[in-house]
Amino acid sequence: MKEQLTIREAQDQVDQWIKTYGVRYFSELTNMTILTEEVGELARIMARTYGDQSFKKEELSKNLGDEMADVLWVLMCLANQTGIDLTEAFRKNIEKKTERDKQRHISNKKLY
Repeated sequence: MKEQLTIREAQDQVDQWIKTYGVRYFSELTNMTILTEEVGELARIMARTYGDQSFKKEELSKNLGDEMADVLWVLMCLANQTGIDLTEAFRKNIEKKTERDKQRHISNKKLY
């Protein structure tokens, strides 16, 4: 069984990798642009896997999980750079969504 990794541990691993191999973080604006690029790559695979478009030959080797991890990596870089603890931010976000939407989706007849 593979060892579980907390969000905090993942943020720390990203930080350690940057300090060991990456020299330094790219600027926040550069990382925001890279995040946008990575989301675009993820969207391309999703569109071709679950949508109507077909893959080009050079795209056949793309891996959905790897692209999701790229998005997560850059998001963690941004969190580290801006002092965001993603564990705490995620916990608060779930609380917000639960309070705001606890009846909204259950009452939505389109979802049934």
